[in-house]
Amino acid sequence: MTDSATWTRVDDGCFELDLLTASYRRHAFTRHAHATFAIGVVVSGQEEFHYRGELRRAGVGSLAILEPDEPHDGRAAAEEGWSYRVLYPSEDMLLDGHPIRPTFPDPIVHDPRTVHLVRAAHEELTAGTDPLAGHSKLAWAFQAVVHRHGLAGRASSGAPPPRASDRAAVRKVTQVRERLLADLRRPPNLRALAAAVDLSPFHMLRVFREATGFPPHTWLVLERVCQARHLLAAGLSPVQTADAVGFADQAHLTRWFKRVTGVTPAAYRNSVQDRMRRPA
Repeated sequence: MTDSATWTRVDDGCFELDLLTASYRRHAFTRHAHATFAIGVVVSGQEEFHYRGELRRAGVGSLAILEPDEPHDGRAAAEEGWSYRVLYPSEDMLLDGHPIRPTFPDPIVHDPRTVHLVRAAHEELTAGTDPLAGHSKLAWAFQAVVHRHGLAGRASSGAPPPRASDRAAVRKVTQVRERLLADLRRPPNLRALAAAVDLSPFHMLRVFREATGFPPHTWLVLERVCQARHLLAAGLSPVQTADAVGFADQAHLTRWFKRVTGVTPAAYRNSVQDRMRRPA
């Protein structure tokens, strides 16, 4: 098996959804997180990844359900590598009106029925020949994921509300994130970030990492990669994208982009643009 990966973006006016079809033997994903859910089916081999403090393994027929903003990595668990199909739905898309966001305490589940629905939806949407069929299969797949494997969210679990000090820390982390996002190309330095939320630099680093799983500089780089995906899908070149999101140059973008997505920026752009150029 040689490493190969193709990204597909569905953006047809009904929703926007990224899909990954990949086989990896040597590639290892750096520790990162997604703004969306990541729902994948392993079709051959076995993958392993660290998630919520444990090493997890997903083999053939496994369904992986990773929640937004949860740090994880990924690599082959055996010499032969692994192949999988992954969907990256937003919270609104996955829940589709569900009143409370469910949680998924076990990231690896074994459920042939749901695996079949997820894989069928992925294959239909990737082929792109019948949008109605693709939308229908996706709705059935997400319904199965939520209702068969989601548990009632924190709001209905009876857990005590967060302390005032915890809420204050969350607000400060949100403010730091907003300041970093305000200008990806020229972010404030550590001292300025901390001063803006009335914390010492070391205290700010601690609460930020506790809340996000990453120090601010790593979180910013991962956010740049996320924004780069949108710009490349819109048709910008890797050089233009690197400059727009604050990477030093195209090589810097390429190194991080491949560590997070498994493909180079050019390969990602070509995959998405090829899909958009298909005749209706």
